[in-house]
Amino acid sequence: MRKTIGILGGMGPEATAYFYGLIIKNTKAVNDQEHIKVIIYANPEVPPRTDAILEGGESPLPYLVEGVRILKGNGADFIVMPCVTAHFWLPEILAQERVSFLSLLDEAVLYAQRKIPGLNKAGLISSTGTLKSRLFHEAFEKEGIEVIGPEDEQQELVTEAIFGENGIKAGFTSGRPKGIIHDTARKLMEKGAEAVIAGCTEVPLVLKDKDTPVPLIEPLQILAEVSIKMAGYELRDREGG
Repeated sequence: MRKTIGILGGMGPEATAYFYGLIIKNTKAVNDQEHIKVIIYANPEVPPRTDAILEGGESPLPYLVEGVRILKGNGADFIVMPCVTAHFWLPEILAQERVSFLSLLDEAVLYAQRKIPGLNKAGLISSTGTLKSRLFHEAFEKEGIEVIGPEDEQQELVTEAIFGENGIKAGFTSGRPKGIIHDTARKLMEKGAEAVIAGCTEVPLVLKDKDTPVPLIEPLQILAEVSIKMAGYELRDREGG
C-alpha cells in the first residue's frame, strides 16, 4: 500500500529542501506520476533548538506539535523530521500526538549496525545542542558504539561554520565553513573515529562520503531511503537505474 510522507521542516529551510531532493533522487521513477506523495510543512519560525536546550530559550515543542497536526490533517501517513536537534522533543511530541514517526536517530543506528559491522567508535559533527544533549551518544551507546565529539575549541568553530553570519545556514557552503567541517572530521579520525556522523542536517551540504577515508553516516540520506521504502516505493539503484 502506497503512503504519503509528511515532512516536518523549516529547521532549516535548506536542509528541508535538501531532504526532499534526496527523496526525489532516490525514488525509482521514470515520470512524475511514479514519485511519492509528499506533504511539506516548513515553519522557519520554530525557535532555535540549541538555544532552548542550552540556554532555556523558548521551547520549540508547541510549534512542532502544531506542525504534526497540520501534516496529519492534510493526509500524511507518517512523519519525518529533517532536523537532528529537534529530536530532543520527539518523546514529548509522541506523548501528545498519536502518529507514525520515523526517528532519524534510530535509523542512523540501524544503518551503522547493518553497513559498518564491528564499528566501535564514531565521531560526531553536530550543533552544540545535539552534542550536549547526547542524542547520538545515547542512541549509539545502547548498541555498544562509542560516540566522540570535537574538543571545545573545535566545537566553537563548528558552531561558527553552521550558524555564523557566513555559515552554512546563511547559504555559504564553500570556503571557510566547508574547511572547518572537513578539518573537524579529520581531527575526529585522529582521535580514533572509525566513522563520522553528519549529526547536523547542514553538515551533508559540505561533507560527502568521498571526503572521508572512513564511512560517513549521513542521517538525512538514511532517513530518505527508509522513508521511500516505508511509503511503499522502490529505491533507485546507485547507478541511476
